[in-house]
Amino acid sequence: MRKLLVIFMVGIFGLSYSQKVPTALKTGFSKEALQQKLEDEEGKSITVQQILDQHKGKVLVIDFWAGWCRDCLQALPKAEVLEKNNPNVDFVFLSLERSKEGFDKSLVRFNMKDKNNYWFASGWKNDFNNYVDLNWIPRYMVIDQKSSIAKYYAISPEDPEIQQTINHLLQ
Repeated sequence: MRKLLVIFMVGIFGLSYSQKVPTALKTGFSKEALQQKLEDEEGKSITVQQILDQHKGKVLVIDFWAGWCRDCLQALPKAEVLEKNNPNVDFVFLSLERSKEGFDKSLVRFNMKDKNNYWFASGWKNDFNNYVDLNWIPRYMVIDQKSSIAKYYAISPEDPEIQQTINHLLQ
């Protein structure tokens, strides 16, 4: 009976902290979300709008991750496969590390230095993450060539809808 109670409690705890699919799947960004500032590897400030502008005309996959996130680390090799299978697609990695030092260490530790990396110096709760209903990582979004959201919500780089969306956008 005691084991059953423990299993039940673990199950309830797990469900209450699992990633929840947003109720509204957005196709664009708010003005406030686009003005959200991040930092690049050199500590230079950049807005979400500026990042999107750098990739305008290309399909873009946004990968939210952190080096302290076990699920993110398990997904990294799969994300690398997605990236290698889509050479005509840009990939941007948005880190939710807790410090600049943690961000820098994670980029080195997980061989991310050659990728397009930014981190939220403002922390998890900010205008962009709130707008996109970021409640768990990893999380993936596909942005079309006009900077609109084509795939709003995916929790694995192996989600077949990511590749289907990319294929559709590249036709």
